[in-house]
Amino acid sequence: MKRDHSPVLPGPGATDYARYMRTDILLDLQRSPDEVIHRDELLFQVVHQSAELWLKLAATELTEAVARVAAGDLPVAEALLARATLAVRLITDQLEMFRHLSPVDFQAMQPALGSGSGAESPGWRRLQTASRQLGRAFADLLAGQATTPAQLCPADPANPVHRLAEAMVEWDERVSLWRVRHYQVALRVGGHAPAGTADSPTNMLAKLAGHRFFPELWQARTGLAGDGSDAVQS
Repeated sequence: MKRDHSPVLPGPGATDYARYMRTDILLDLQRSPDEVIHRDELLFQVVHQSAELWLKLAATELTEAVARVAAGDLPVAEALLARATLAVRLITDQLEMFRHLSPVDFQAMQPALGSGSGAESPGWRRLQTASRQLGRAFADLLAGQATTPAQLCPADPANPVHRLAEAMVEWDERVSLWRVRHYQVALRVGGHAPAGTADSPTNMLAKLAGHRFFPELWQARTGLAGDGSDAVQS
């Protein structure tokens, strides 16, 4: 008996897959062949648009993790943070696509970008906000237990607070690696002068590569004193 593949979900699209995934809309979000000034605009948009989706997921998971920390459900918060961390790892890996974009081609397509900057990313801004909220929620958790970050060392895998702290350090590291890779792409593809050069757009990228959302956790690991007040703010 032949199976009926007729769509049953509401909405536009010839199949339920198209209707649920909204592929007609999704695949129409890139500039059309009549609009592009360089063929590599598609590569550039696909990398950045997919990154926005992963950032949306990461920020959503982080926001839920904050609520779980406040509720004392630390194992779930840890799992959500691990998912967010993997999302950042994936957007870092996909920057490898820019190895196939030469500086000459990037300069040719740059007029299509206007004055746009990655700093304007709505996904990144949500992620920053959620990361800071997580830091505050964790600080409140430690205060409620009369514990300091230093007291979480040495490692105690059986302690859910320690496990969450480790997940937060991993998150911080992955975000830093993404920023470093972004900086390298700016040098390789964007043709920008290295950090330290006057008026170079890469100066801020290089500065932010050293930023940590949770500096007190890093200080506890290294045994350094201080309150993290000299951390770069972004």
